Amino acid sequence: MTLGYGYAREFEMPFGEVVERARAALKAEGFGVLCEIDVKEKLREKLGVDFRNYLILGACNPPLAYQALQQEPNVGLLLPCNVVVYELGGRTVVAAIDAAKMLSVVGNPGLEATARQVNEALRRVVDGM
Repeated sequence: MTLGYGYAREFEMPFGEVVERARAALKAEGFGVLCEIDVKEKLREKLGVDFRNYLILGACNPPLAYQALQQEPNVGLLLPCNVVVYELGGRTVVAAIDAAKMLSVVGNPGLEATARQVNEALRRVVDGM
């Protein structure tokens, strides 16, 4: 499923299983998870509301991040690449950011090749689960 700003896929697997598969697929593509935000827990804590299972994984591929930072020092404002896993209508969805669209706001053509590499890797993550 293509979004205007990312790429997603639905699974008929439990949320926890999809989260573990996402972590493994990211690792296989050279990404580490730098941060993890449990949106359900944060919304319960801060607002006292119940929300679906929703996890944001802040993923980083060090060689690709290094390439981008060499081209544009302020690109760190747009890092890491987010991958989300959430429940929707009895299914579990995984979605990854479109790095080319995200990095296009910088206006530096030198980032295009790196963004393509990131997108190819993230698409393999989502498709390979």
